Amino acid sequence: MMTTKKEIALDFLKLAARGDSREAFKLYVAKVFKHHNAYFKGDAKTLMLAMEEAAKTHPNKLFEPQHALEDGDLVVVHSRIVQYPAEKEYAVAHIFRFEGNKITELWDFGQEVPDEKINENGMF
Repeated sequence: MMTTKKEIALDFLKLAARGDSREAFKLYVAKVFKHHNAYFKGDAKTLMLAMEEAAKTHPNKLFEPQHALEDGDLVVVHSRIVQYPAEKEYAVAHIFRFEGNKITELWDFGQEVPDEKINENGMF
């Protein structure tokens, strides 16, 4: 059993990344849910199906959480994602808002890691 919101958020993302988005939503998402991403409708079903499709398109996706922070009802997860076979690498941040132990709101932001980086510190 997950004990912290941070653990729930991490498990949600791990399940979704490996293609188990239906299970992730069943276990952790509240009945009333909002998603904030300009490319999708803001409801749970649309996001769940998009995550499911992404897992089918990129079945060998690498999902590596880099940082996870919990503050009250908010959790932020900064991750490295590599999509194979194209080997596109992304830096992604997910912000979760919880009510109790259920995710009620989610924001996500991503940036492709360029081949040539000007910043010597990297994205991770």
